[in-house]
Amino acid sequence: MNRGAMLAGLTQTIEWDIIIIGGGATGLGCAVDASSRGYKTLLVEQYDFGKGTSGKSTKLVHGGVRYLAQGNIKLVMEALRERAYLLHNAPHIATTSPFVVPVYNLRDKLFYGIGLKMYDLLAGKLSLGKTKWLNKSQTLQYLQGINSKNLYGGILYYDGQFDDTRLATELAMTAVEQGATVLNYCKAEAFIKTNNTISSVKINDTINNVSYTIKAKVIVNATGVFADAVMQMDEPANEKLIAPSQGVHLVVERYFFPNDAAMMIPKTDDGRVLFAVPWHSKIILGTTDTPVKNISIEPKPLQEEINFILHHANKYLSKPITEKDVLSAFAGLRPLIKRKDVSSTAVLSRDHTILISASGLITVSGGKWTTYRKIAEDVIGKAAKSGQLKQTKCVTKKLRIGNQDKIAAKNDNEFLQTGVQLSEENIKYFVEEEMALTVEDILARRTRLLFLDASKAIAAAPFVAQQMAFLLNKDEQWINLQVIEFEALAKQYLLPLI
Repeated sequence: MNRGAMLAGLTQTIEWDIIIIGGGATGLGCAVDASSRGYKTLLVEQYDFGKGTSGKSTKLVHGGVRYLAQGNIKLVMEALRERAYLLHNAPHIATTSPFVVPVYNLRDKLFYGIGLKMYDLLAGKLSLGKTKWLNKSQTLQYLQGINSKNLYGGILYYDGQFDDTRLATELAMTAVEQGATVLNYCKAEAFIKTNNTISSVKINDTINNVSYTIKAKVIVNATGVFADAVMQMDEPANEKLIAPSQGVHLVVERYFFPNDAAMMIPKTDDGRVLFAVPWHSKIILGTTDTPVKNISIEPKPLQEEINFILHHANKYLSKPITEKDVLSAFAGLRPLIKRKDVSSTAVLSRDHTILISASGLITVSGGKWTTYRKIAEDVIGKAAKSGQLKQTKCVTKKLRIGNQDKIAAKNDNEFLQTGVQLSEENIKYFVEEEMALTVEDILARRTRLLFLDASKAIAAAPFVAQQMAFLLNKDEQWINLQVIEFEALAKQYLLPLI
């Protein structure tokens, strides 16, 4: 996946079948789907793959237990099917994990136990393991470190877990293997219309500051929380579609929760579930659901969100967590779809919505990582029809993701266990094979050090910058600027908030 070769391809193709704007879960899924159907596919992302919401998830591949409680059976069943496809197609990224719900009375044990048994039933032959009722001692064996006072028992169930930006990177690589051209740090800046239909996109390669005008038969807007901005490039008077909601996660040492099983707290004060999830060598706590007005590529946690997570986690843990114990705090924005009859983002649906404008722009929003493949299938099906492309079937249900032998050789046991691997050899690989162009690309997404321990990421930045400068033929000024910019970003992941 060489960026120079990708840029060269821009001028060699007279007209693309499909241009996809957005390099998150949905956009990358669309690129894999479109290219694997044989369409000439170009994806452009204004930052790095998975930089936005798609890199800031709870790291779960799940059917959505809370959607079951909301009565959205259709979404749960779809997600359970998609969970199975992802676990099969990317077993080196997504795995089965045990989850335990601690309960404190018989009523809750029956209520949540029956609900999770229904979760199993809906999964059918795609179930990852049988749900079991646990007594108090069994629950404590699975959930070491929780407060045993008044504990009645628990429910054990199984779901999926993954590394979100590793999957994003490998989806980009898979799209390229299928014939697509994918480019990070390329911003879509304007549309050109012919007879009131979008016929070209003006993009800017922000690394080299070179602009291109690219023709395509159909354009897909898969920019998540930025979807409104792209829609308004098409029609400035468009009413806003997105109701952004912020979700915050805190990362702590496993000392507080030394388990292989995750804990799911089924109901918090705002009606959400809260997770304590083992991930690489740490524990992720989250998440929140806070409506926000301002959309940012790097949203910041709010103090009340941090307090909320610590308050609820400490209700269950025997070793209290304070702000000084938090290694990294990160926030992501969910692109929820507005509904006039709903006042809280916590109850807005995660179903996806596809819109086609009068000029032919196809916008997709909503959804979640687990269902990215199905969303892409739906989008490309509509795009092919809208762009009058040759109708071909989707093949991604059984399409393996990434060159798994090659990835496994590079991402050895240290990476798989800790999310961190900063040898000269692997930095070279991230730059030359995975389009890493900044220190942040490597420390935040090709490895996960920023999310696992922001202070250690700051300490590693000079070494990474020096290695990258040699590979990219950059000077000392570039090294210093990269370190300064990364430190400024990483400090936003540290507590206390400034």
